[in-house]
Amino acid sequence: MTKIKTQQDLENIRKRNQEQYAGKKIITLCSATGCRPYGVVKISDVFAQELKKQNLTGHASGRSAVADKVILRNSGCHGFCERGPIAVISPDEICYMGIKLEDVPEIISETIIGGRKIERLMYKDANGNVVPLASDIPFYKGQKRIILANNTQIDPANIEDYIGVGGYSALAKVLASMSPDDVLLKIKEANLRGRGGGGFPAGQKWETTKNAPEKTKYVVVNADEGDPGAFMNCSVLEGNPHSVLEGLIIAGYTIGAKEGFLYVRQEYPLALAKILKAIDDAEVYGLLGDNIFGSKFSFKVRVHRGAGAFVSGESSALMTAIEGRVGEPRLKYIKTAVSGLWEKPTNLNNVETYANVPLIINNGVDWFKSIGTKDNYGTKVFSLVGKVKNSGLVEVPLGTSLRKIIFDIGGGMKDGKKFKAVQTGGPSGGCLPENKLDLPVDFDELTKAGSMMGSGGMIIMDEESCMVDVAKYFVKFLSEESCGKCIPCREGISQMLDILTRITEGKGKEGDVELLLDIADLLGASLCALGTTAANPVLSTIKYFRSEYDAHIKEKRCPAHVCKALTAYYINPDKCTGCMVCLKQCPVNSITGERKMVHVIDQETCTKCGTCFEVCPKRFRAVDKISPESKLPPHHSIGRPVE
Repeated sequence: MTKIKTQQDLENIRKRNQEQYAGKKIITLCSATGCRPYGVVKISDVFAQELKKQNLTGHASGRSAVADKVILRNSGCHGFCERGPIAVISPDEICYMGIKLEDVPEIISETIIGGRKIERLMYKDANGNVVPLASDIPFYKGQKRIILANNTQIDPANIEDYIGVGGYSALAKVLASMSPDDVLLKIKEANLRGRGGGGFPAGQKWETTKNAPEKTKYVVVNADEGDPGAFMNCSVLEGNPHSVLEGLIIAGYTIGAKEGFLYVRQEYPLALAKILKAIDDAEVYGLLGDNIFGSKFSFKVRVHRGAGAFVSGESSALMTAIEGRVGEPRLKYIKTAVSGLWEKPTNLNNVETYANVPLIINNGVDWFKSIGTKDNYGTKVFSLVGKVKNSGLVEVPLGTSLRKIIFDIGGGMKDGKKFKAVQTGGPSGGCLPENKLDLPVDFDELTKAGSMMGSGGMIIMDEESCMVDVAKYFVKFLSEESCGKCIPCREGISQMLDILTRITEGKGKEGDVELLLDIADLLGASLCALGTTAANPVLSTIKYFRSEYDAHIKEKRCPAHVCKALTAYYINPDKCTGCMVCLKQCPVNSITGERKMVHVIDQETCTKCGTCFEVCPKRFRAVDKISPESKLPPHHSIGRPVE
């Protein structure tokens, strides 16, 4: 393979790649982490074997196979994780969901060979109507994909696929015709804000590092995504690692850095493998190393595997971890942009921020600013999870309302339950109620409402969620992840957790809410954002769901019947059929009764595990959740025949 030295070399590869795909059927199979538990690796192998059996391809491996008639392409995440594994068959754009091993031969014979659609594998809307095309599925139709667009168009392990869709053309353009100041001006004019959560203007950060007096500078990718339920950065690295790499190289050129780092969580083995392969291939093709595109610019990239500490997502803690020390934050009287890695000026942005850079260079500032709202331009990728019908990865313009994301794209609430809250911004974000559903999702509006953008986690909760328990869950997470270096964070979060635990155990007392508010003020003195934002789950739930705190403290009652100490289980004698399912499943034998006789739970021995509630047949729903203070029916119901 001859190294790429000119823009023409790049163009030749692009044309060759496009010719390779022209006029062929393409099976693009989502092979990302989300689909792997469904057996997609084996499904890919069977696809390859069946294609070979039908003389449609000369390859029989799970890797992307190129042949005269059909191409099997293993891509990154398609986003609709709720319906995986997913395959899109081009050029007709037929989308099949929930594919199983036994479906593969039929797909080959019916669709690839016969040109016929298999309706049972297609998406069906709320009315049961079949939606054959991916672009017509509401989940995709409501999005605007620019960062995730190529996840379904390329094999992330094939650098020529990325080049084929225009990859590295931005780097070529920069090195051929733009000075570092020209690039910096574009990033500043675009007002690209950091997608890691803070929303700080990337151009301003780049300029600070570029203008720092030290000669040696570094650029770093923060891929330490540790928020519960978040997998945005993981999916970009798995599906399109070269987009991040290209953005990093451009940042290095602009700032004057000769070396870059990718800080990737060790828990992301597939993303790690993809980025390592991307770096190796970029070096082989001459896109990393000495004199890139025949210019005087040389750049190399190293990968650091994070140990899984949530606090290492903070800039200074991440840099001390790369240096080989414990990932702990430091005082910010000097910014890492001026004194970061080994006390040298260091620019740090997250995965999604860097992936935007080539798009801005290629498409222009006006194009980028045409997406989103004033001062919040471009798109944002969210992981939509929780009690929503369509969970997965969602990319929308900044300024899109919560309602559109949750109800139009997400399909609304599961099981007909009522929406209660959405938590945005990871464990340090806030919980927003129903009356905030029309809030535009951007950096500024979320902050005003008491939440934050964060890296893009979005957890949906229904009426069965206890907001005091939710606050406790996130505070517990932060307590465990605090590095313990500074007293406000170490002691403040711990005390906050103790109070919340007391309240959920029915031991709350008057003044506890006020004490939580006092501690929240003290957390502002923490060294890093883990501590300074840790109170958000508590503050937002107190602000919007104060009545639930009062019910726990004053009435010793959990309105959602989640907190064990404040919940009891009761078998309604008017609904019980004596089926004995709950009796057989009770792990502590607290249920008494006989077949076709009303059953009763012994409240003294019941451990409140909720098994009886879960296993009771839905058509009867004889088991209810009640407050322990409720008056229970007399025990003489035992043995009474069902009516």
